[in-house]
Amino acid sequence: MKGPIVTSNICFKGGTAVITGAAGGVGGGLARKAASLGMNLVLADLDAGQLDAFAATLDTEVLTVSTDVTDPIAMENLAEQAWQRFGRVDLLFNNAGVMSAGLLWEISPENFRRCFSINVLGIHHGIRAFVPRMLKAGCPSHIVNTASLGGFVSSPMMAPYNASKSAAVFLTEALYVELNMVQASIGVSVLDPGPVRSGIFNAPFGDGGGNPAVRQFIDGIHHHITGGGGITPDQSAENTFAGIEAGEFWILPYREPFDTLLRQRTEGILARRPPRIAATES
Repeated sequence: MKGPIVTSNICFKGGTAVITGAAGGVGGGLARKAASLGMNLVLADLDAGQLDAFAATLDTEVLTVSTDVTDPIAMENLAEQAWQRFGRVDLLFNNAGVMSAGLLWEISPENFRRCFSINVLGIHHGIRAFVPRMLKAGCPSHIVNTASLGGFVSSPMMAPYNASKSAAVFLTEALYVELNMVQASIGVSVLDPGPVRSGIFNAPFGDGGGNPAVRQFIDGIHHHITGGGGITPDQSAENTFAGIEAGEFWILPYREPFDTLLRQRTEGILARRPPRIAATES
């Protein structure tokens, strides 16, 4: 869906991209793509060592900032450093995210809270830190918030993750409308990368980490959607930048399976059917 904001005026070459969760996975792919376009980079991640090691592989000017996206003060610092170093931000990728999986009654409050703090509040902190500065600059810019297929279609054993990504989708829709209400020159997209070969599924799943049924179920979802192991982070980045250039709000690489699953869910709600095990049933 194309919006009224013209995003083709964004300056890639010589512009600045800020990426959270940038040390690998989807964020790493976005960083490599932005660097290939001649952009300056501000890379944020909690793991400073991994972040600096990754930055050293990029052929562009890079500022790394160890950042906890759950801390609004840390995000303010990230924005301040970005403007001090480069004087502008053209692209903001609120990309940091974590998985939390398992049976709902076995998931600890700490793990549930951590999932929401990173996947939802991390985006809100990014919006609060960067949007006022973008509005003041008045230049064409763009914000991409990373969601997930799980933000549109529910499934068992991934409730904290799916609920947080659903919140990220609604938050991004509101941001898009509100920026248009104030006639800002800031484009907005919600990114569903689809299954990507990233470390998010290799990291501990919190309370569900020791349950092989959790990983087996998630692997089944991936296979059902992609017929394989998913796309690479670099392929995901190509899709994302193509969506930005086209002015798309919904950046969805797996269109056919996504549309099928969303249609099934919507029809089920309208028919008042109880939930099914989405993403594994035909």
